[in-house]
Amino acid sequence: MKVAVLALQGAFIEHEQMLQRLGIDTFEVRQRSDWQQPKDGLILPGGESTVQMRLLCQLGLLEPIRQAIRDGLPVLGTCAGMILLSEGRIGTMDIRVRRNAYGRQLGSFRTTGTVAGIGHDVPMTFIRAPYIEEVVSDRCQPIATVDGHIVAARQGRQIATAFHPELDGDTRLHRLFAEQV
Repeated sequence: MKVAVLALQGAFIEHEQMLQRLGIDTFEVRQRSDWQQPKDGLILPGGESTVQMRLLCQLGLLEPIRQAIRDGLPVLGTCAGMILLSEGRIGTMDIRVRRNAYGRQLGSFRTTGTVAGIGHDVPMTFIRAPYIEEVVSDRCQPIATVDGHIVAARQGRQIATAFHPELDGDTRLHRLFAEQV
């Protein structure tokens, strides 16, 4: 198994480390030639979604990534990655996202919560995090909420979280992703 990790900006190294702990090979996608490598899945990390989207367009990666996801490539998008998967961006998940929903950096926090398919004590680190304002079709299912807001969803082979599972020692969310790869 080999997973591509978008490495344009953000917390990509931490995702690579989590996958490597699970015995999964990774490679970084920084340009179109990187994307041409064989892959079984994709991680879209947290960071600045506007910067990442701009770079995806400039580097000619947006359409190939969109098409691969539409064709069934498993993907895990965290924080900014969730924003990228939402309507109006890569647009492969039927979700509307509220960016920076928990405020600025000072609004960042940690909690534990329930994630369907994982358990009840999942650590969740939110950093200038979004949340899902609306799931716009029944193809997409919420899998976690915090304080009444949807913070994770699953649609087909896509998983999106508002929190950063790569920043905690818990590998369960990455294992859930690996199971669909």
